Amino acid sequence: MRTAVLRVNIDPAGELTGESLARGMAELAAALAETGEVLEKDLGAAPRSRREVQVLLDTGDASADAVRVAEICARVFGTEPVAGVVTYVSRGTDADAYGVLAGFGLTGEIIRVPGSDGYDILQVRLREADLERVPESRIHTALEASTNCEVRISTV
Repeated sequence: MRTAVLRVNIDPAGELTGESLARGMAELAAALAETGEVLEKDLGAAPRSRREVQVLLDTGDASADAVRVAEICARVFGTEPVAGVVTYVSRGTDADAYGVLAGFGLTGEIIRVPGSDGYDILQVRLREADLERVPESRIHTALEASTNCEVRISTV
């Protein structure tokens, strides 16, 4: 399972007071204490149009969890929040690599082997048809960035 960073603009209208923001952040942290982590941020100091919370959450379905977090935000802040961009924390694991593939709608086989220079090499096997749909260079770059490994893509 990957760790997603879920972003939610909790006050799109910019109407909440500093006290309301602080109270809401405390309630949000308590509501998500067992499933996620709310990153600390002084929302009162943020521009009124960028009052965005960030929640770290291990998830297999970031879209569904973004909706759930936005619903919790609506309840604790009393606003109509807007879910934002979802990104992922990368720890360089095979799960991260499989998550990158899933993000492109791909499945494949990943084999990690130690390289001679101390860095791992990821051998990634994909279907030829998948590379007709998604450029290999995009997959390659995303895998290297998420794993900090040399990536070798082959097809079956």
